[in-house]
Amino acid sequence: RQKYQKWDCVLRHFTIYCKGKCTFGDLTVDFCKGFRNYLLTAQRQRNNGKGPISHNSAAGYWSTFRCLLKMAYKEKYITENVNDFLEGIKWQEVKKEYLTLDEMKILDAAECEVPVLKRASMFGLFTGLRLSDLLQLRWENIERSPDGGYCIRLCTEKTDTEATLPVSDEALKYCGERGEGLIFRGFRRSMAQQPFKK
Repeated sequence: RQKYQKWDCVLRHFTIYCKGKCTFGDLTVDFCKGFRNYLLTAQRQRNNGKGPISHNSAAGYWSTFRCLLKMAYKEKYITENVNDFLEGIKWQEVKKEYLTLDEMKILDAAECEVPVLKRASMFGLFTGLRLSDLLQLRWENIERSPDGGYCIRLCTEKTDTEATLPVSDEALKYCGERGEGLIFRGFRRSMAQQPFKK
């Protein structure tokens, strides 16, 4: 269920593209190419639908859709491997923005009505962990490292690769007192919208 969000987005866009009606027989090369073209100009379906989706979102949705086609062919829902005739959408390099140390200090000093949001956000800034990884971070992911400090061991959701990251004492203070289970209990993805903006 954790990975359904992108599939839900793809389904929402596909439903718009095919006007809510599609059979497996409709999944021809031309029909699928049309969906690819649709994604490259599609409007956002969330946040009041203002503006087009990003190029990399289109690439991700297209990749997910092609994965579905591959599964449909493998499970014999479609008789032709349509993927062989479809071109991918290349990912674009994205310039990552970051906060300066002074900006981080201002953020740390700012009031926040949702303590777990502040703790998770600050920890994310110190470690570089993505929102999806902060949501699933557990105490057992934080271990003693050979040098006597601490490190985080986890399988990142986005890349599905295992990573070991050193973590500073300064970052660890945002985790609170060591316990069991989730570190940021009560932290939800929706908090990254209105509460975080405020």
